Amino acid sequence: MSNSHIEALDPIWETIYSQGHSVKYPYDSVVTFVFRNVPREVARSNVRILEVGSGTGNNLWFLAREGWSAYGIEGSASAVEVAKTFLKQDGLHAEIEVGNFTALPYSNNFFDLVIDRGSITCCGFAAGRKAITEVARVLKIGGKFFFNPYSENHSSFAAGDIGEDGVCENIQSGSMTGVGQICFYGKRQAIDALGDEFKIENIQKVEVTDVTEAANFVHSEWRIIASKVSLPK
Repeated sequence: MSNSHIEALDPIWETIYSQGHSVKYPYDSVVTFVFRNVPREVARSNVRILEVGSGTGNNLWFLAREGWSAYGIEGSASAVEVAKTFLKQDGLHAEIEVGNFTALPYSNNFFDLVIDRGSITCCGFAAGRKAITEVARVLKIGGKFFFNPYSENHSSFAAGDIGEDGVCENIQSGSMTGVGQICFYGKRQAIDALGDEFKIENIQKVEVTDVTEAANFVHSEWRIIASKVSLPK
């Protein structure tokens, strides 16, 4: 086993992105979160939004296109290069860095919103908690966090091996095959991961059941919106 559950970076993502994997358009859940929670009393250019695990820049493209100050941190250097090229082609810009979710390279109280669209769930539970502590540090008081881990009701959870720090590895079926390690959260685990630094504003479990095959497949994820109420202890 690699130590990626500790480092919050699974090397498989560099392989995936270097082989051409890319997402072009923003996720609807991210678009909805931003439009519902972004500050409206200041100019858009003065609103700073961070995506943790920004991939090839699909969500950053949306943020920059709408005029907000977009920031991204991503573990894959290949993904960051693709994202920068993607935005440049449309005359857009975002501050994107290669880095570790558990040690964010930003000042305290810097961001208005932070987005996690299925990225922290790729870390072990301890690493995920550390990453969320960092999210709390860089968010302004009252700033909103979109936390989007996979649920333990996901069919892929039962199709892998549980390793150190709760990571599910060697997943053999479902939509999570071929993406390395994943942590699947129960409701209490998802709530506890947010610690005392956050107040939960809304928590949803979103599930889609694919009945194409005899063995029904369930895609299950948490969509949690939380506001920062205190600095990490």
